[in-house]
Amino acid sequence: MKYLSLRLVLLPLLALVLGHSGAIAAEPAIIAEARAYIGSEAALNSVKTLHYYGELSIEGTESETPISVEIIFQKPYRQLSMIKSERGNEETGLDGYDGWQRVIAKDDASSWRLSLMSIPQIKSLRANVWENLSFFRGLESIGGEMKDMGQVEIDGVACQKLVFSHGAQASFTRYFDLKTGRLVLTETLRGEKITEEGTTEVNGVKFPKVLKTVTSRGDGETQTVTITFDRIVVNETIDTEVFGVPMLSSK
Repeated sequence: MKYLSLRLVLLPLLALVLGHSGAIAAEPAIIAEARAYIGSEAALNSVKTLHYYGELSIEGTESETPISVEIIFQKPYRQLSMIKSERGNEETGLDGYDGWQRVIAKDDASSWRLSLMSIPQIKSLRANVWENLSFFRGLESIGGEMKDMGQVEIDGVACQKLVFSHGAQASFTRYFDLKTGRLVLTETLRGEKITEEGTTEVNGVKFPKVLKTVTSRGDGETQTVTITFDRIVVNETIDTEVFGVPMLSSK
């Protein structure tokens, strides 16, 4: 199987859960409905750390062993994402304004290569981390912009279309069911289309059981990446050192 870049797989994933504790003046009414669909205000505002465990599958490829995925988000701007496959491990980390990626050989943990992320990549990751630890509210408070694009229909469902823009590096277009506030579809700047299936409730907050990301390839075909979560931990105590650049770590 061709080794799939963690960034290509996970950047859409990192954008699916949004919000912030501060109220926004004149925000669209659908925001309150979308938040209420996920959880109470108290539950959403209490989220400081998220830790996802799951498995990843890629349409059209075969793997003898499951591809495991582990993602940690911590306020304000920390992230550690790990993919483990038969080809080895790939990690992506963010610690404030330090972003990095490390690839580790399958049978030799001492054999790895590290690359530091560019400023645009770091800005994109910061946007993703913020959105995963918010819930559709407060984008303007960090310099972003939310645009109400009106009502549209997605697969027969009447939806409100909103664009959550973090500038040139990150923008997410989301479609919310007008009747329930449920997130129906997310589209990214890269052209990915992301949908959710099922729900798992942890600490009073609903999370998707399955995420499906459909990406258009260069040959005109599409590829679907599916991540199935088997465990989600909210507000776990995690040492901030795990997010730091490995070569600078004291470990």
